[in-house]
Amino acid sequence: MQLIDGNFIAKQVLEELKETIEKISPEIVPHIVVIRVGNDPASVSYVSKKQKTAAEIGMKSTLKLFPENVSQAELEATIDSLNADGNVHGILIQAPLPSHINETEIFNRVSPDKDVDGFSTVNIGRLVQELPSAFAACTPAGIIELLERSGVKTDGKHVVVIGRSLIVGKPASLLLISKKSNATVTVCHSRTQNLAEIAKQADILVAAIGRAKFVTEAMVKPGAVVIDVGINRVPDASKKSGFRLVGDVDFENVAPKCEKITPVPGGVGPMTVAMLMKNTLAACLRANGKDVL
Repeated sequence: MQLIDGNFIAKQVLEELKETIEKISPEIVPHIVVIRVGNDPASVSYVSKKQKTAAEIGMKSTLKLFPENVSQAELEATIDSLNADGNVHGILIQAPLPSHINETEIFNRVSPDKDVDGFSTVNIGRLVQELPSAFAACTPAGIIELLERSGVKTDGKHVVVIGRSLIVGKPASLLLISKKSNATVTVCHSRTQNLAEIAKQADILVAAIGRAKFVTEAMVKPGAVVIDVGINRVPDASKKSGFRLVGDVDFENVAPKCEKITPVPGGVGPMTVAMLMKNTLAACLRANGKDVL
């Protein structure tokens, strides 16, 4: 069994991005704006990590912070202003948004060419059509990067994706069936019958269902590659926080059966931020008529 080290691979990606940014600066400085509503602790932590990473590679980041009671109209006006600003290359809406805000409308308000999170209808359509202008959602893009840089071949392989979310499952399946990846993909979800039997057929298993240790040893065939997207908190009295993070895979029992597997934490998570930076740099290069990576 070999661990797929997301921290190491993310560092490689970020170093490459930093080198490119150094070549184009100071004339061109990639700039991402993050819109955050409220003070959800997880969102605060995620945004802080994104801003810190941007600074480390020479990218400018700006935080637009709004109270929980912000109106739909105010958010839309802010996005319109950022869309029109030539010095802004990427716009990220930190989810979740308050229940009175229509998330889909907000995601679609962002210009497709600045939608570095890849959640807009236009970018999902571009992804389906395999257009080079598509921005893929960052976690699925990170999964592809992990597989490629770990030497995992997807061509002709059977990939089972457990989960059908817009954030991971659906875009991951689109990337994997693309003419670049050439995998045969089965998408499973909470209503799938005989899910365990289907999962056990996978050469590559992507677990993104959001349930702690959902994937058991019995669901994985010997020699499979397992990508664990889940981040779940489970009680742990030995930790100062009172909890620890585990994935959607029962790592201790599944790992010995695998050819390769991602840990949690330190697997897919670091790649999500790295791919956000990569998308933002690509948006910046396009906006300035430069060749994209």
